[in-house]
Amino acid sequence: MNSTIGTLICALGGIAGAAFALPFRGIKEVRYESYWFIYAIAGLVVFPFALAYLTCPGFLDVICAADKSTLVRCIGFGALWGLGGLTWGLMIRYLGIGLGLAIGCGLCSATGTLIPPLVTGKAAELVKDTPAIVTLVSVMISLVGIVLVGLSGKFKEGELDAEAKKKAVAEFNFKKGIMVALFSGVASAGMNFGLQGGLDLEQAALASGVDAKWIGMPVLVVVLWGGFAVNAAWCLWQNFKNKSFADYTKPTNAWFLAALAGVIWAMQFACQKAGEPAMGEMRYISFAVVMGSCVLFSSLLGIVLGEWKGTKLKTRLVLAAGLAVLALSIATAVVAKTL
Repeated sequence: MNSTIGTLICALGGIAGAAFALPFRGIKEVRYESYWFIYAIAGLVVFPFALAYLTCPGFLDVICAADKSTLVRCIGFGALWGLGGLTWGLMIRYLGIGLGLAIGCGLCSATGTLIPPLVTGKAAELVKDTPAIVTLVSVMISLVGIVLVGLSGKFKEGELDAEAKKKAVAEFNFKKGIMVALFSGVASAGMNFGLQGGLDLEQAALASGVDAKWIGMPVLVVVLWGGFAVNAAWCLWQNFKNKSFADYTKPTNAWFLAALAGVIWAMQFACQKAGEPAMGEMRYISFAVVMGSCVLFSSLLGIVLGEWKGTKLKTRLVLAAGLAVLALSIATAVVAKTL
C-alpha cells in the first residue's frame, strides 16, 4: 500500500470533477433535459460498465452473486445522489462553475465524510488516534473555506451589474443558487454512502482474482444504476412535459459534448475507487480528498474563465482566503496519512 499514491489518484479525480461541466458551455441547440439525459447515459451507464468490463473480468457474476441487501443499499444511495445530481447542473447555471462547485463539493465532502461514521455507530473512529483527529480537523478547515468562498459569492452578487453577471454566468442568481447548492451538496453525499457500502462486492471481486486497485469498479456500476434511474426518469418526464423529444433528432455536436461531460464526470469516482486500496485504513477520507481537490480546482477554473472579473479587491481577497484555506485542508488530509 502507498497512501501518497492513493491520495494523488483521488486528487486527479477531483480535477475531473472540476472540469466535467466545461463541455456543457458549447451546447446551445437543445434543452437542458435532453443533453442531461445523454450525459447520464454516457457517464452513469456506458463508461462505468466499459471500465468494469476492461478491468474486472466477471464483474457481472460478482454483482449477481452479491447479497440483495448490499445491492439495495448501493442502488438506494445512488438514487439519493441522483436527486442531488439533478440539481448539480442547476447549481452551476445559477452560480457558475467556480462558485457553484466550490460550495456544492465542499458541502458534499463534509457530509459524505462525517455522516457514515455517525449513523453506523462508529463515531469514535473519527477521534481514535492522531491521524483520525488530524483528518477530522482537515474537514473542519474545509468548512471554513466553504464559508469564505460562499461569502465572496455574496459580495460578487452585490457588486456586478446585470450585464456583467450575465457575461460571466448567464443565469447568475446567488439566492437561488445557494438554495440549490445546499440541497445538492448534502444529497450528493449519497454517492459516498453507496461507494463505501459495497465492501462485500469488493471482497468478492478480490477473491475472484481481480487486481486490488480495480475491485471497486463493480460497486461503482451498481451505485450509478440508482443514480441513472432517477436522472433518466426526470429527463424523460421533462421531455414529455416540454415536448422536447424532437431534440434527439437534431444533427448537432451537443450529443458528443454531453457524452464527453458524462465520461469526465464519472472519472472522478473511478479514480476514488482506484485510489482507495492504496490508502488502507484511511480509505474513508478518499471522498473528502476527491471533493476537496474538486473545490480547489473548480474555483481556480472559475477565475480562469473570468467569472470573478469586475469584482472588488475585497471580494477577490475573500475568495483567495477561501482557496488558501481549502488548499490547507487538502494538505492537512495528506499530512494525516504520514502520522
